[in-house]
Amino acid sequence: MHRLFVALRPPAAIRRQLLDLMGGVRGARWQDDEQLHITLRFIGEVEGPVAEDIATALAQVGGPPIDCTLDSIGTFDRKGRIDTLWAGLTPHDALATLHKKVDQAIHRVGLPREGRAYLPHITLARFGRHADNIDLHGFAERHGGLSSPRFTMAHFTLFESRTSHEGARYEAIARYPLND
Repeated sequence: MHRLFVALRPPAAIRRQLLDLMGGVRGARWQDDEQLHITLRFIGEVEGPVAEDIATALAQVGGPPIDCTLDSIGTFDRKGRIDTLWAGLTPHDALATLHKKVDQAIHRVGLPREGRAYLPHITLARFGRHADNIDLHGFAERHGGLSSPRFTMAHFTLFESRTSHEGARYEAIARYPLND
């Protein structure tokens, strides 16, 4: 089985900017450079032949390179408990359009469409089920006005996620250019 997702990787300077702000939150499991990405579509576990069909279908997805900036921080929660701290991006339209194209390509392979609303973000930290009393007040004061210079992403990537006792590691399976 292959655990797959499709994502964009921000440039090294943007990843460095994000890495520099990480810290100071008790219970946070901070992402490392390899893990910083903008998910376009989580696929999940699939058999080898389906993974090959997905890789082929994604080659048909086109679009222009995407320009965006970091513009905020936020959180996701599960059952009323914060489980993810993220950096937001703007503008959303180009990212949402590419997400929709990727989702349609994966659906043509026979997998269900993405069921939840798409919010482009880069995960900074995760919090376990047992992380109590997460206090993001200081982090929000220091980094709530997060912004960056405009940056361009000229390709998207199909990744395989492998989990171990050290956390998730991502291997690029295929890269797909975004051309004007």
